[in-house]
Amino acid sequence: MSRLHVTDIEAAINWWRERTPSPDGITAAQEVRALAEAYAQFAWSHATELDAAVLNDDALDAWFAWYSTTADSPCIAICSTAQGDPVCKGCGRSFDEVQHWPSLDPFEKRLVWHRITQDGTAWRFNRYAERAGR
Repeated sequence: MSRLHVTDIEAAINWWRERTPSPDGITAAQEVRALAEAYAQFAWSHATELDAAVLNDDALDAWFAWYSTTADSPCIAICSTAQGDPVCKGCGRSFDEVQHWPSLDPFEKRLVWHRITQDGTAWRFNRYAERAGR
């Protein structure tokens, strides 16, 4: 099952709120409302990850629109897995994640992104942050 992290729902909601602000300060855009329903599932279950199936079609469309604006790969072209490291010093992904990245679905990719961002030790987050376009 594909998993969805709460921070991605939050980011998608905020992206849509910026893109389609409330005209009256009360009414939210349809995409925000759809994503808010999924966000409520996180709150209700006290979870940080849920099955992506919690997204209805409208929320899924809104999530994918946000996802299409994110960087696909955390690679910064300094791959230490090519030198035999089990975890890349450049991006923080495991050898298997680097090798199978093209076949991962968007939800799997976002969970990897979340993990490496939380860890924050990969060079993309410190030593070579300029390569990451931050």
